[in-house]
Formats: sequence, structure tokens, C-alpha cells
Amino acid sequence: MKHASIIRLAAALLLGYFVFAASAQTPSCNKTVYLTFDTGNMSVAHQIAEILKRQDIKASFFLSNEKTYRGDFALEDSWKPFWQQLAKAGHHFGSHTYDHTYFVKDGPRGEVFERPQFGPKAGMTMLYNEATMCKEIRRVDQRFQEMTGQPLQRIWRAPGGKTSPTLIRMGDSCGYQHIGWSPAGFLGDELHSDKHPNSILLEKASRDLQDGDIAMAHLGIWSRKDPWAPAVLERLIVNLKQRGFCFGILPIAHKNSVDQSK
Repeated sequence: MKHASIIRLAAALLLGYFVFAASAQTPSCNKTVYLTFDTGNMSVAHQIAEILKRQDIKASFFLSNEKTYRGDFALEDSWKPFWQQLAKAGHHFGSHTYDHTYFVKDGPRGEVFERPQFGPKAGMTMLYNEATMCKEIRRVDQRFQEMTGQPLQRIWRAPGGKTSPTLIRMGDSCGYQHIGWSPAGFLGDELHSDKHPNSILLEKASRDLQDGDIAMAHLGIWSRKDPWAPAVLERLIVNLKQRGFCFGILPIAHKNSVDQSK
């Protein structure tokens, strides 16, 4: 009995040592990066959620009713449990436009030409006024509230990061701040994996991300053969933690976000 107690005490001391050693190796947090994810085809959505939970960090998700790898759409009831889980975990959410509607160019009289990727008018280039654009942004908010019982944060991101001052003003007038990403925050998950292997993307992001940067990836990409997540994501998070980064959620008063084509 005495021998067993000694063994338990030794095990406890050894465990305490490893816990202390692990915490001692974790640098203090003195800068912040903002991880963001656009819907995409949702093929790695659950893996990304698991990684964020395991690493105990929060991210910001920009939602659109995109077609998924299962043949359904990201804002249908089949995905309701997933969004409920993320909302309950404390992540933040913004609109990516309901039909993943791409900006084409400015139109006359303060309007814009847009091209939905999904929905009944997919592939058609149409003229949107302020009311039409607001409806397209707000539909995601309305649907998210139906699924989760909570609203989006008042933020949105144009598909492809394609914008103009006119389009940004439209979103502002609806009460939604446009959020792009930082130059170093383009994580490259939609690039072809033969020319941009995961190892290179990981090295670049781990090295180049700076304090205040907004990083952007997707919950799944059709064209990439070697998925970026989960191959890169967790290692990137660990690398950034070792560089002293915390992980923030949007919206923020930021200066490092840019609007640019993907």
C-alpha cells in the first residue's frame, strides 16, 4: 500500500513537471492575428472546427449559401448543427453575400454590376442598387438567425475580395463593415497544390504574418488536390503561438486589412 502511494506521488510530480515545462515553453502573447474563413465547399469544415477547439482559439467566419462537397448548400438545414456548434463555441460570423455574388464593375447612378455564383440567377450579370445589395448581404444574417438564434456581427466580405468604393459605401449604408484581409494574410489555400505545396504555404504564413494582420482561408476548395486544411492550419497556429501571437475575432478597428482579388 505504501509502495503504491509512493508510485502515485511520483507520477503526480512527474505530470506536474511536464505541465510546468509545457507552460514555460509557451511565450507570452504580445501581438494579435485574426483568422478568418470563407465558406467554400465545406469539405474540411469539421476538421477546422476541431482544430480551433483543440487549440482553444476563436475565428471569424464569412458565410454564403455555397454548394458543398455533399451536394447540398452551406446555409441549408443540413448544416444547421455545424453553425450552431460554432456559434455556441463563441466564434464570430459575417456575411459573404447569400448567393456568393461577385462584384463586376461600377454601374451608373451609384449602382454596381454583380454576378451571383449560385441561386436562381447564377452566372447572370445584373445591376444592383443599394437596396438590392443590402438585401443580398442581409439574407445571410436573417438565415443565420433562423439557424442559431443569434445575429451576425455587422461585418461582410465581398466574394473574391472584389470591391469598389461604391460597393463599400453600399455595405456601410446597410450597417455592415467590409472586411478584407492583409497582404500576408492570403494563406493560399485555393492555389494549385502542385505549384504551391502546403509546406511552402506554411513556411510563408508562419514567417510573414505580423501584428494586426487578418488572415483568410476557406472551409474547403474544389480546385486544390492537396487540401490546405488540416495539413497546414494546426501547425500554423502553433508556429504563431510560438511567435507570441494571440488570436482575435472581428470586428476590430484595424489598419492592416486590404481589399484585393483572390
